[in-house]
Amino acid sequence: MPMAHAFNTPRPVRGETRADMVSVVDSIRSIIRALRIAGREAEQELGISSAQLFVLQELKDRPSQSINELAERTYTHQSSVSMVVARLVKNRLVRRATSRGDARRLSISITPAGRALLKRSPDAAQTRLIAGLKAMSRSRLKALSENLALLADLLEDKSSTSVRGRKEAGGRSGIALRA
Repeated sequence: MPMAHAFNTPRPVRGETRADMVSVVDSIRSIIRALRIAGREAEQELGISSAQLFVLQELKDRPSQSINELAERTYTHQSSVSMVVARLVKNRLVRRATSRGDARRLSISITPAGRALLKRSPDAAQTRLIAGLKAMSRSRLKALSENLALLADLLEDKSSTSVRGRKEAGGRSGIALRA
């Protein structure tokens, strides 16, 4: 059956399959809810997005990182991290400076205002998410990755590039950061 019709002809769901589907949907809702609540709390209590908090926390543990290093540590695309850092620079929570060792490289470091903000902040939801993923066995993480990629492909709008298409085009999927 072509994938385009996968949602048009639902198959009957019985017994254990239904229970598994309820469990999956409930788990996805729980993850989305936790990320949404954490984002709202960061915005209300700290005046920054959860993505900005996540990047600040990564800088706290390892000051003077490049955008590429931050992207690697946050499991996110470089362009997304760059946008988040731009907002943090604008809010004077981090600074960009030419690296001491390489004049071609920009180094991102946390400011005293950024450190003060972190003293009153909870762990970013993304940090907890990554810790949970790291706690999984390699085989479970691989299975989760493959199954979530398949689900994301099935949910993608047909007019946009699918997750698989982005990967084939050299794109990188990662944890979403919104400035």
